[in-house]
Amino acid sequence: MSEDIKPWYRQFWPWFLIALPASAVAAGIATLVIAIEHPDGLVVDDYYKQGLAINRVLARDQRAQRLGLSALVRYNPDTETLAVQLQSAQPLGRPALTITLAHPTRAHLDRVLTLGADSRGGYRAALTDLPAGLWHVTIEPPDRDWRLTGRVQLPERAQTRLVAGTDW
Repeated sequence: MSEDIKPWYRQFWPWFLIALPASAVAAGIATLVIAIEHPDGLVVDDYYKQGLAINRVLARDQRAQRLGLSALVRYNPDTETLAVQLQSAQPLGRPALTITLAHPTRAHLDRVLTLGADSRGGYRAALTDLPAGLWHVTIEPPDRDWRLTGRVQLPERAQTRLVAGTDW
């Protein structure tokens, strides 16, 4: 009784055993390509200096809380305009504000805008080509005396209230 023996390359098990390590190698190469093309934007090279500055940042948040600051942030996608209506327990009299929109994972999308005072007592600036998503927002005066922080979902949520002393 002679068996018809197939050569090894025509059988299932050798190819199955070769496919396991080959898929791990292919996944490793794909991971390497992704890591090279999209570096991690969250890693900061001067983390030590930023750690030393944390107390100054906290003092700015506490100052905003003492002033009773809150802000209504509105984005109009039709006119591509960002407007901020600032409210406080004390008059501030600021001619301009700086707003930083930071993307959580892609630093190259971050925006820093100077908002000029408008005729209605608010602040306004043009904001073009804004990708949709969640943005970390920081509002502060030019002298950086205080700051308001929060998160906004733009352009889906066209209006968001930021209040001093609340977590993101």
